[in-house]
Amino acid sequence: MNGSMRVGHVLGVPLRMHWSVPVLVALLAYGLGHETLPAWTPGHSNVVYAAASVIGAALLMGSLLLHEAAHAVAARKKGVAVQDVTLWALGGMTQMGRPRTAGVALLVAVSGPITSLVIGGVAIGAGIGAHGLIGWGIPAALLLWLGWANLLLGVFNLLPAAPLDGGRVVQAVLWWRTGDRERAERAAGRSGQIFGMAMIAFGWVAFIRGSTGGLWFALIGLFMVIIANAERQHATLTETLRGVRVADAMSHPVAAGADWLTVDRFIDEVAAPARHSVLPVLDFEGRPSGLVSLRGLAAVPSGNRGMQRVRDVATPLSRCTLAVPGDLLNEVMERGARPGAGMPILVVDHGHLEGIVTAHDVTRLFQLHALGATAAPPKSTPL
Repeated sequence: MNGSMRVGHVLGVPLRMHWSVPVLVALLAYGLGHETLPAWTPGHSNVVYAAASVIGAALLMGSLLLHEAAHAVAARKKGVAVQDVTLWALGGMTQMGRPRTAGVALLVAVSGPITSLVIGGVAIGAGIGAHGLIGWGIPAALLLWLGWANLLLGVFNLLPAAPLDGGRVVQAVLWWRTGDRERAERAAGRSGQIFGMAMIAFGWVAFIRGSTGGLWFALIGLFMVIIANAERQHATLTETLRGVRVADAMSHPVAAGADWLTVDRFIDEVAAPARHSVLPVLDFEGRPSGLVSLRGLAAVPSGNRGMQRVRDVATPLSRCTLAVPGDLLNEVMERGARPGAGMPILVVDHGHLEGIVTAHDVTRLFQLHALGATAAPPKSTPL
């Protein structure tokens, strides 16, 4: 997701944090420390409320992480590759491959909300128990607040609108009933757009009437509209590329250079005349060994370019998306969802570089389909 940064790992999966998370934590902590706790448990100092609010916000972030970890675990158990987990304004998002069946999609979708509902029930029970043991105090109030927050999160995520988990449930059910995954994805995306626009309208009206929280509702709605629109476009692209082979899309021939060249020689002899921004590199035997970008070359200090080899700054072949000419393009692009992979796709046959598929090539196919036309694969496409 754009605007996110990597902060660690969870269950071996890269964990990313969107810029909206610190904002969400600050708002939660402020509301908890300045409004909820003073109203529920009056008589404590501001320091106590501040410390409790930070703890409460951290516990809620931890429960959001467990929500997303449940998605990741369910997906992995069913053989679905998980790329990363991103915490953001709506709680989180688990980037993964596409489930092979509607049943798997449904299981992965409901695992997160069920986890939140279970956490909510346990926290409320613990809060009631704490109240019975020590009386109504900060710990009991925090646990009850955490419980109700998780119950609200679980119920909210079950609303039938993508990218919420409820939208995934709708998608899985429609896929099961119609047998058409792309149609189901478009329907879920459309529901997300409608729901997101409704949230924007509600938030704006609430803000006009004096509620500053309305801006947060509007922002969440905007996120939903943007992501739901992207998912609808992805479903349309997937449908367009159905049955398309890699050979139908790849650019060939494509300029490539030796990975043992120094960076300055590679720039002068290969990159400059190629007019491409990403280039394959070859080993001593002429076999593909990876990809190098102009951005990667530019990152090498000018004083080191006469000594550093291109292979030192190239993305190794093990982290590139590979295909043979006869592979289905959709399936290759799904494989590219693993960490470190993606566009462009190197087309290799028996160790020899045949061509490359770039985002430009895929966009070209999509545009031609919209025109009702087809064309031969491009001989050379700028990357």
